[in-house]
Amino acid sequence: MKFNRQHYLENIKKLFKLSTPIFISQLSMSGMGFSDIVMAGLVSDNDVSAIAVSNSIYFPLFLFVLGIIYAITPIVSYLNGSGQRELIAHQIRQGYWIVFTLSIPLILIFTNSHWILDFMDAPAEFSLKSQQYLTLMALAVIPALLMVNLRCLNDGLSTTKPAMFITFIGLLLNIILNYIFIFGKFGLPELGAVGCGVATAIVNWSMFLMLLHYCKTTTTQKDIELFSPVFERPNKDTLCKITRLGLPIAFATFTEVMLFSTSALLLSPLGSQVVASHQVALQTSSFFFMIPLSVGIGVSIMIGQALGRKDVEEAKYLSYYSIGTALLFTTITAIFIVSFRHLIPHLFTQNTASITMAASLLIFVAIYQLPDAVQAICNGILRGYKHTKPITYITMFGYWGIGMPFGYILSRTDWIVEPMAAKGFWVIFCVSLVTVAILLFYQVYKIQQVPADELIERLENIK
Repeated sequence: MKFNRQHYLENIKKLFKLSTPIFISQLSMSGMGFSDIVMAGLVSDNDVSAIAVSNSIYFPLFLFVLGIIYAITPIVSYLNGSGQRELIAHQIRQGYWIVFTLSIPLILIFTNSHWILDFMDAPAEFSLKSQQYLTLMALAVIPALLMVNLRCLNDGLSTTKPAMFITFIGLLLNIILNYIFIFGKFGLPELGAVGCGVATAIVNWSMFLMLLHYCKTTTTQKDIELFSPVFERPNKDTLCKITRLGLPIAFATFTEVMLFSTSALLLSPLGSQVVASHQVALQTSSFFFMIPLSVGIGVSIMIGQALGRKDVEEAKYLSYYSIGTALLFTTITAIFIVSFRHLIPHLFTQNTASITMAASLLIFVAIYQLPDAVQAICNGILRGYKHTKPITYITMFGYWGIGMPFGYILSRTDWIVEPMAAKGFWVIFCVSLVTVAILLFYQVYKIQQVPADELIERLENIK
């Protein structure tokens, strides 16, 4: 491949134009969770604990279903790029069936969360609030997933700005409703953490209806005929295709989220300061991860469109352009984290011991940025190629074959070295991410060695 500077700049400009609204959307969604924690913390520690415990149950399961639905984006982008827009509405309507079917077990789990909370021996002072919060979150599951289904439509069509504006409005609405329901304003009872659940349910329904209204009224999607009819009978072939593509994404997301959630639980016996410093590192890493995550989503759309046009060479260029650019940006963020590692913890805690421990962990967070960016971009590239099956095996091996056992050994035992506490997990996080990044990059290289005609035929068979 010969590097062409002008070609590179043109494509990177398109990529950033596509990815920036996605980044703002991700930031707004993250801001909703952050505002829940901060505002509930103004009531009591029990309210914060209720939300934290509830989220440890809610998010792994919700994100698993989300991963399956995300498979719709590269399918739509491929159909859009290949000029088969008349087939797009069918994918979205079948997405409705996935949403409604997979929402049933989630709703049953969330409305019967007392079984899980009792098993976890959750303290009685916040267990009831957690149950009430999760019951309200059950009401928010269907609109949240329906909105994601419509986002996949718009993202696949490279129309990422509507979701950006809607999620930002959702963030503002969430803060206002939190204020009303948490603190009991305008004559309403003070609900504390439960008020966050009420606010989230209202916000999720509002955002879904706003995006639905956009899809119904925008002239750019009239030819797709999404609402003619609104629903259709489930199609076994389409549902199997979406599920086959989406399950690897779902398992990858689930295993990564569970790795971080479980690491916090395994460190909890070492004391609140160790856990607090670990959480500071996790929150910092999560924030900066939104950059390569958004670029990964953007490049999956662009690659899907390029392959839809049968421009296999363009897809290759986009792959390496995005990886190189992501590495450049994450090098800058890594330098930033190292430079301000003594100041960043002050945003989360005022405990001197926790700040000192967190500052040392942020060095690992900085190192972690580079392989994490590569794996996020490679994930996006493989989704664009509809080559998602290897993602499952690679992430499970990296996160659970290496990350979890060796993280526990280094942090809690003296089998190899003296117990390293939270540092042990962060050392292994870096090792497992490097492993995952290398293996996913190899899969990108491998799929790009497939002859163009054979690759296009394979993609046509799974469109």
